[in-house]
Parts: sequence; C-alpha cells; structure tokens
Amino acid sequence: MGSNATLNRRTFMARASLLSAAACLGWNRTAAADPPPEVTKVRLVKTPAICLGPEYIAEDLLRLEGFTDIQYVERDNNDAYPMLAEERADFTVATAPDLLPAVDAGYAITALAAIHGGCYELFGHEHVRSIRDLRGKRVAITSRRAVEYFYIASMLAYVGVDPRKDVEWVDGKSFDGTMQQFVEGKADVFLAFPPQPQRLRAAKVGHVIVNTSQDRPWNNYFCCMTAARSQFVKAYPVASKRVVRAILKAADLCAREPERAARLIVAKGYEPSYEVSLNVVRSLSYSRWRTDNVDDSLRFFGVRLHEAGLIKGDPNKLIAQGTDWRFLNELKRELKV
Repeated sequence: MGSNATLNRRTFMARASLLSAAACLGWNRTAAADPPPEVTKVRLVKTPAICLGPEYIAEDLLRLEGFTDIQYVERDNNDAYPMLAEERADFTVATAPDLLPAVDAGYAITALAAIHGGCYELFGHEHVRSIRDLRGKRVAITSRRAVEYFYIASMLAYVGVDPRKDVEWVDGKSFDGTMQQFVEGKADVFLAFPPQPQRLRAAKVGHVIVNTSQDRPWNNYFCCMTAARSQFVKAYPVASKRVVRAILKAADLCAREPERAARLIVAKGYEPSYEVSLNVVRSLSYSRWRTDNVDDSLRFFGVRLHEAGLIKGDPNKLIAQGTDWRFLNELKRELKV
C-alpha cells in the first residue's frame, strides 16, 4: 500500500473516530437551536504549531456545523493579522501578548475565545540562566511584529529590563530560521513553541529558562486564542459562533481524550510522531477556556507592553475594542456535557 493510501486511510479512520466521539459526548446536538450559518465557506490561517491541535481537529466538526468549504491558508511566517486585513483568511490564532499590539496598530480583528495556556518555552544557552540574564544577549525572533517579540518583551519588562535597549534582537526571518539561529549559536535565547521544544530536548540543545505552562506568573495566563476579521463577525454572527463552537469542542477533546486527539493530529499530517503529539496535548491546559477569565491575560500582557512603550493605547480600551466574548459566554452554558 502506497504512502498516500496509508495516509488517506489513516485520515478516514481518524475522522470516523472524531465523529464517534462527537456523538457519544452529545456535541452533535448543541448546534440544533441555532439557525444555519450565513455562509458555508470559512478560511483559517494554518500555523505550524501542534499546540493548535483544536483548530485542525475542528475541521470535521466544522462540517457538522454546516460549513462545506473549509480552507486552511498557509501563514506568511508570523504575519497572520495582515492576512485577515487583506481578507485572505477569516480566522486565526491570536496570542495574549500580540493581540493588543495588533489592535493598537489598527488591525480590525476580534478575539472570540481562549484555547489554552502555556505552550511556549524560553530556551537559552549555558551562559543564560534567567530572564535578567537576557540583558545584552542576542534574542532570535521572526520579526518585531511577531508573537515571540512581544512575549519576550513582556518577560523583560516584568523584571525591569528594557526590551527596546537592553537586548539585541536577531532576525531569524522564519519559524525554522529562528530555531536554527539558536542551534548554531548565532543567538543566545529563543522562544520555542511545539514541536520545537521537543526537538531541542531530543537534540540536547540549550536549556529551559521559562516554561510558560509551569512557571509563575506565566502559567496563570492564556497564550492562544481564536480571533477573526471584525467584519466577518459583524456580518456573520451565526457562522462566527459555529466556528468558535467547533474549535472549543476540539479543545474539549484534547483535554478529555488526549490519545485520540494526538492520533488525529498525526493522521492530518501536522506532526509525524504520535509520541511528540501526545506529549504536547497532555502538557497543555485545554479545559481552561471554561473557567479562566481571558481579559486577565490580555490585561497582564497589555500593562507590561504599555509600560515598555510597545503599545500606545490604554490596555483596557484596546481590550474592549479587540474582543467579543458573547459567543464564548453562550458556549460555556451550552457545552456542559
């Protein structure tokens, strides 16, 4: 049997498994009270991070929600927000550190729900042991608009280091490029996201300075959220709610059945290793969307970035401008199974 046939069979079996889980958990009943989506086409930005498993697992759940044309659009490195602004995509994954800078820069985006917290790990070489040690060091990023820039800048500001003056930002140009800069010793520090931390550990390169799923205060806050073009949310509220519901159901699956979720991620071709996929899914807090306040995370990062001079607007005003939790609050009541 050829590799394509094997992959197709694996994908078919994974989809059947997901639909079976949906039926068992009663998920296929929760959408019945809503009218059909105003549009049946939806485009999601495809980001090469397996911590975003709920977005990819949601593909078949989106079909149950009435979408017939579901597209995953390749991401322009770390520039997803321009893709929404140019109407090349409708939904993307935003992060708590970079959402408010994007809103402050004038992007018409709206965060709709949190997905999970704690997927990033800050790696350093032997001579870097703490966040304060980043002073004067080389830090690899994809761009000054990228999430890793704002995340690391928040960490620096939290300990009194000026991210604009006290570190050297190294342009790695791409996700793979930043890690390669670190591996080759051309950067001292690198913020990794799954599966990069797993690969660095396997290669025994560097050590972890901050694990945002374990270390305070970072483990108290969400990192990844679902966000959409503001115009899409305004024009198609039913479709928007249905997209969010599919992604949150997928997050529930990751939390309740990590083995099934890991197999789905592998079957869909997002990660070749089941062991790596399972390790990532088990390590993340996919059920926190039900209990934790998303505004707290945005405010925490917003205050740090505002103090560092990286956003001009008042964080509370930017939160009000760039979020809409109506669907999230409705779905918290709906998805009690």
